[in-house]
Amino acid sequence: MKAALVGTDGDLLHQARRPTGRERGPDAVVEGILGFAAELRAYGAERFGEPAAAAGVAVPGIVDEERGIAAFAANLGWRDVPLRDLLAERLGAPVALGHDVRTGGLAEGRIGAGKGADRFFFVPLGTGIAGAIGIDGRVEAGAHGFAGEIGHIVVRPGGTPCPCGQHGCLERFASASAVSQAWAEACGDPDADAADCAKAVQSGDARAQAVWQEAVDALADGLVTALTLLDPGTLIIGGGLAEAGETLFAPLREAVRRRVTFQKLPSIVPAALGDTAGCLGAGLLAWDLLNASTTSRR
Repeated sequence: MKAALVGTDGDLLHQARRPTGRERGPDAVVEGILGFAAELRAYGAERFGEPAAAAGVAVPGIVDEERGIAAFAANLGWRDVPLRDLLAERLGAPVALGHDVRTGGLAEGRIGAGKGADRFFFVPLGTGIAGAIGIDGRVEAGAHGFAGEIGHIVVRPGGTPCPCGQHGCLERFASASAVSQAWAEACGDPDADAADCAKAVQSGDARAQAVWQEAVDALADGLVTALTLLDPGTLIIGGGLAEAGETLFAPLREAVRRRVTFQKLPSIVPAALGDTAGCLGAGLLAWDLLNASTTSRR
């Protein structure tokens, strides 16, 4: 878990981290979130003379932002957790709930790599792959909260089974975990990961280059599908794989360029906020909540 106190202009005033404690079960994770937030708010009151005015929390999985419910998260083991209400009761302050990737996308769009872009698509390449559709300073959740799930676009029909029930999903080929698995198998080292693969690519290892190019080609196929549907002006790529820098971006830009026909080629840029994007985005959600409340009272 990552947490922060965020100022009105997006400044990170204080940051903290702690384990989720998921090995103790879903109820313990929820209690950990509530306790962590309460401690942070108390620290803000002590350090800055006043407690945080509102809170934003971003969680993975399926999120019903309107009702404030964390509907499902496989890796945390919870279902239908009324997290917004639980946190508001614990803090005695208004709370906004968001999806982790969309929240990170909100931050990248407003104060990060997408600042000034009226249409962007944010894609972090981590354990899995998701996406955030940015439109005029906000992030589109979709009618059911599933908008942007690019990781489950089928790019290799009949390919590797995915836990979602399909075969050949993008995240089975182009996520950091997929590259780590492919490179571990190719080099024979079970501890090798995507960062090791990137280093081997830079040193000219042919096996690593083959693994890397397969991931880049799959990613380009998924991104071209997305830009055909969404027509973003900017594609923002983040997550662990993006840390490879031009080792990823140079071949990716070329692969996307080769695939576009009538589509307009967007700028393809690295994310700017790193692993602070989620905290900053949660803070922006909280400030938006306060601003909306102030506007409604006028």
